[in-house]
Amino acid sequence: MRIVLVGMNHTTAPVQLRERAALRGEALCEALGYLRTVVRAPNGARNGRPRRMGEGVILSTCNRLEIYAAVDEDDPDIMRRIEAFLADVGGFSRTSLSPHLYRLETEEAVKHLLRVAAGLDSMVLGEPQILGQVTDAYEVAMAAGTVGPILSALFRQAIHTGKRARTETAIGRHATTVSHAAVALASRVLGGVKGRRVLLVGAGEMAQLAARSLVAAGASEFRVISRTYRRADSLARQFGGKAMAWEQIGEGLVWADIILTSTGAPHTIIHAEGVRQAMSAREGRPLFFIDIAVPRDGEPEVGDIPHVYRYDIDDLRATVDANLNERRREVPKVEAIVAEEAEDYLAWLRAQDVVPTLKELRSKAEAIAEAELEKTLRRLPDLSESERKVVIAMGRSIVKKILHEPTVRLKTYAGNGCGHRYSEVLRDLFGLDGQLERSECELN
Repeated sequence: MRIVLVGMNHTTAPVQLRERAALRGEALCEALGYLRTVVRAPNGARNGRPRRMGEGVILSTCNRLEIYAAVDEDDPDIMRRIEAFLADVGGFSRTSLSPHLYRLETEEAVKHLLRVAAGLDSMVLGEPQILGQVTDAYEVAMAAGTVGPILSALFRQAIHTGKRARTETAIGRHATTVSHAAVALASRVLGGVKGRRVLLVGAGEMAQLAARSLVAAGASEFRVISRTYRRADSLARQFGGKAMAWEQIGEGLVWADIILTSTGAPHTIIHAEGVRQAMSAREGRPLFFIDIAVPRDGEPEVGDIPHVYRYDIDDLRATVDANLNERRREVPKVEAIVAEEAEDYLAWLRAQDVVPTLKELRSKAEAIAEAELEKTLRRLPDLSESERKVVIAMGRSIVKKILHEPTVRLKTYAGNGCGHRYSEVLRDLFGLDGQLERSECELN
């Protein structure tokens, strides 16, 4: 079998193109049904053997759309068919889509998927979400019936590789986005954010990302303040919180444990004097103040107030840069894991090329043995039942022992990349005609 990959990601295609081709929910299930026809091998036999049905998996995320297929070695048209499939899905012309695609086969395709699952091919190095997305893609394809033994083994190997990368290296540790860095910093300064009250000043994308990170870390209560009350209320509802009026900033300063500001205001909106007044009402409770707005929302002097821990976006960027450097140092370790896991899978894949030959050889040998046993037993009608069982067992044992050595050797040759040549010789010597039940070769 041959594995092919056709895809695009954040390095080859702009977001305007990726979002048109993104597949989710029902659209993904429909596309998998269509993909089944795309990877279906042409009719006819191959060297006297039935063709095996193709397999397909679609990996669709915000940053990539990749089609993985397992097809017969001599299916020359598969790349063109997959490209046409992608063009149809996104409503593109093939000429406009083609420059944004990468095309990989077998060894490179396997290594690519393993690197993706390990977080090496992500926009943010080592990000954790991709491993779950690879798992979801595999499970959806399983449910749709488009994945068989070849891609099933590949995706299981990829998931195992991703888990190894995150448990045996530090590729997934250390905050690498501003929002994650802010949460990590708050946790370190305050001894954790679980149960803490959070005030978001501003209701844009950065506030939303930070809120998600804080919720994941265990923050319990949210209040949101924005110049537009409707936007504040919409964001607050997403996290089970409440909106506050713009004029209630002073009240929010007293209430919160963590304040994150991310407005687009052209001037300072939180002044040191207002924070001092709030701190006098807080009875010594520390206040963690994160200002990720540009221009900054708070006066720098806020950080001089006792029990106030103030950080701006430059402080967080320094943390992000340092943490990315920590992750980059882990890349060689992860690449070594990927190489090891890829070789394990490729050795298994090469062995699959000889499996049909071995099955046919065993089937033919067993059929000959059964026929000869039947003739022999007819000539020995006086044998007792126990004696007949001994003769039958002996005949079957001879077949197994004769086939054991060529089976082991052929699998070894396959692992070394020579299996196809020896398989063809074996088929010629033993006159194997490829008449296995198609159910053994096809993906139903």
